Amino acid sequence: MAKAKTIPVRQTPIERFAKIVGDKYAIRDAREMAPFLHEPRDLYEGRAALVVKPGSTREVSAILELAQETKTPIVPQGGNTGLVGGQISFDRAAVVLSTVRLDKIREIDPATNSMTAEAGVVLARAQEAAAEHDRLFPLSLGAEGSCTIGGNLATNAGGTQALSYGVARDLALGFEVVLADGRIWHGLRKLKKDNTGYDLRHLFIGSEGTLGIITAAALKLFPAPRSTETAFVGLASPRAALSLLNFLQARFGSSLTSFELIARRGIEFVGKHLAGAREPLAGVHPWYVLVEISSPLADGMRAMLEAALAEAAGKSIVADAAIAANEAQRAAFWKIRTGLTEVQRPEGGSIKHDISVPVAKVPALIEEADAVVQRLVPGARPVPFGHLGDGNIHYNVSQPVGADKEAFLARWEEVNAAVHAVVAGLGGSISAEHGIGVLKRDLLPGVKDPVELELMRSLKRALDPAGILNPGKVL
Repeated sequence: MAKAKTIPVRQTPIERFAKIVGDKYAIRDAREMAPFLHEPRDLYEGRAALVVKPGSTREVSAILELAQETKTPIVPQGGNTGLVGGQISFDRAAVVLSTVRLDKIREIDPATNSMTAEAGVVLARAQEAAAEHDRLFPLSLGAEGSCTIGGNLATNAGGTQALSYGVARDLALGFEVVLADGRIWHGLRKLKKDNTGYDLRHLFIGSEGTLGIITAAALKLFPAPRSTETAFVGLASPRAALSLLNFLQARFGSSLTSFELIARRGIEFVGKHLAGAREPLAGVHPWYVLVEISSPLADGMRAMLEAALAEAAGKSIVADAAIAANEAQRAAFWKIRTGLTEVQRPEGGSIKHDISVPVAKVPALIEEADAVVQRLVPGARPVPFGHLGDGNIHYNVSQPVGADKEAFLARWEEVNAAVHAVVAGLGGSISAEHGIGVLKRDLLPGVKDPVELELMRSLKRALDPAGILNPGKVL
């Protein structure tokens, strides 16, 4: 009697993706997938067929090779802290590729002032690892306890020390990247000088995972500062803040590491909604600046900052100032700054803008945007704050007191258009450090040079011809 033939069971693509990482790291249950499909602002609710957590670059490569074969959309995600929806999947057939298991710091090289970290390393952990070797990794964000190195690079994150050290792009030396077809680009070089043709790393910085998936990066480190002095300063206006910025830069140069502008309304919101927060100064002022200087010198910086602020007061630039007496007071000052985002939520609807203009035009930006917003929505409450030192202002607008939240938020696009028109008139950008994602994707044709936009599309077609990498984002 003839033996019956065994017919092999053909696996579905989803089963094949799951097999690459193993069942433990393949999430299909809707409740377990939910944290990967919601983002911090609750603007978007995503959909996906599967979440995978690869544990190596080779597994990422195998996932993308299979995605290319099956034409499956892949949505890369780091710490899921993005604010423009770039990390969210909107396709039920898509696979979310979480980099959280790519969490190794492969090397710290103090002699070269570099660190090689995988994409899933949390930013705060990278900072700590550098500090363990008496080095500084200066990228610093409000979400640093959960955002990841890969996400920071994919969005070209900025942060509070970009004034002195630059943004993520300025801190990247080399990359390891998995391309859409699964090939791996081994570009983890630590060279300051490498003039051997096109500098490909810059293609992937700020690309939001649409051109390739960064799996590791060689990053710049700096000698750890021996002293840091932090001051809260009260001023009359953004123009006075700009004068103070120029004044302090002339005295401290690159040692002026942070210069954060805060409107009085932001201080009031912090006082109402942030537990333990206190007024930073004895008096009330229309505007404030959080100033920080860092130096390799162990002594003398406090006296220098005191003298500089006293001189600025003598010139009627500064109304009042307090220098942190200890680490606890320094932390209290920074708590005010980092709490500005969360304290807007209890005040109702907030229409957000992450914009930049040339530094000298920040006062004009705030003045003109305030006027436009009040004409559109009388009683609206602008809460501008951010990185005056590099021209990046988070121009958020809280709803009028007692207004209907949904009705106010329904005017998001109208208010955005008006504020972005002011930005364009001042030669600025509608996205300074948060990226494009889906929130600002449809705005790009209105602000990008047509040739520039076509070059971006050409790069996308060349590197991802099947369109599987984070489809619908940026372009």
